[in-house]
Amino acid sequence: MILVVNDDGITAPGIKALVEAVRDFGEVVVVAPDSPQSAMGHAITISKPLRLKEVDVFDGIRSYHCSGTPVDCVKLAVDKVLHRHPDLCVSGINHGSNSSINIIYSGTMSAAMEASLEGIPSVGFSLCDYKHEADFGPAAYYAKYIVGQILSKGLPANTLLNVNIPKLTLAGIKGIKISRQAKAKWEEEYLERLDPSGKPYYWLTGKFINHDHGQDTDEWALANGYISVVPVLHDLTAHYAIPFINENWDFSVIDKPGQNTAPTESKEDFNF
Repeated sequence: MILVVNDDGITAPGIKALVEAVRDFGEVVVVAPDSPQSAMGHAITISKPLRLKEVDVFDGIRSYHCSGTPVDCVKLAVDKVLHRHPDLCVSGINHGSNSSINIIYSGTMSAAMEASLEGIPSVGFSLCDYKHEADFGPAAYYAKYIVGQILSKGLPANTLLNVNIPKLTLAGIKGIKISRQAKAKWEEEYLERLDPSGKPYYWLTGKFINHDHGQDTDEWALANGYISVVPVLHDLTAHYAIPFINENWDFSVIDKPGQNTAPTESKEDFNF
């Protein structure tokens, strides 16, 4: 059984392409947001009830839309729809890149991450094209190939995949590169404007800056016509920093509130 989720909403063209790409592998169930949930990260809904409704969107595919986030969709799917762990969770195909630091913000990748936390092999797919009329055909073609590899060969434990497909024709894609996440970031600013009543509001803008020129990164692969596949962990520990902190920080004396660590002095210590 394959669980299909996304963050662009159940009617998005990317999820339709992904469903068609994986339907031949066996039973497919879709649980996706009822409206776009991009850049939601790993948010979950705790302050209001969630709604889950079965809908007829994909021919012959059991499908549900959810009022919550992409992560909510995975949680509800496992607990209330499937009643067991699926063999695979696929998320996407996202409308736009989720390479480099974008994985932190991505609802697409957070849904895949949640499935991985549940012990489900998972992968997120993103097409580096933001246009409404984007062609998801090449992305779906390679998604089917990668899903076949996962189902037949497996993934290492506690690992998921972040797959980004360049905006190219099928003939134009050079192949697949197993990559690392590039060191890049968004340089952002908020534009301040006034609404009709004269009150200020703010609109986020910015540009993506790649500070990493290594030829083993996802950004290099995409810029040079390759699909990038980044194996991702959900262990956020900076293991290399542990010995540095242990060797350089001083934990020998820690003053606690109300505790006097200074030596006790007596009258004999002074000349009166």
